[in-house]
Amino acid sequence: MKTPILKIKNFKLYVLAIATALTFSSCNNDNDDPIPVNEEELITTVTAVFTPEGGGTAVTLQYKDLDGEGANAPVVTVSSAFAKNKTYNGTVTFKNDLANPAEDITSEILEEGEEHQIFYQKTGTLNALTYGTSSSNFDKNGKPIGLQSVFTTTEAASGTLTITLRHEPNKSATNVASGDITNAGGSTDAEVTFSISVL
Repeated sequence: MKTPILKIKNFKLYVLAIATALTFSSCNNDNDDPIPVNEEELITTVTAVFTPEGGGTAVTLQYKDLDGEGANAPVVTVSSAFAKNKTYNGTVTFKNDLANPAEDITSEILEEGEEHQIFYQKTGTLNALTYGTSSSNFDKNGKPIGLQSVFTTTEAASGTLTITLRHEPNKSATNVASGDITNAGGSTDAEVTFSISVL
């Protein structure tokens, strides 16, 4: 006895309907899964402290912008000139002073060292800064994070120092590991400029 053709067609449609429902169900489940987002931290304050080897007066550079993109201009201070013929060890920190209590972003930069690098760009007659050699200044791949720097002065000089924090730079690009920002790429989390002098 032959199976009625109508029933075979109905069975095929039933299977197709189940397969379609399962496909849509699967897609919906995927869409329900949240996509993790690495939210950008608010940085209001950048402080760089340069301590001279062998004694002397430390130089503090600070940029503070407590209203973000508001009408008030940021407050930029330089505590003093650098002394001639000195080697200064610098440490930079990043904070969000609008949080309560104030939030230290520096620890997060260290934790996510592979995704961050600080660059020091100079203009004028200033000597170039280099990275500190402490192991804590490098990520697990041996690439610089750059929270520590070295500034060696010689004769009188003047110019600007720009400190830039980049997120997800290409640390393997040409000269990036030595502190050249040209080929770094990535996005800028913070960038501040100070007018400094050596006297």
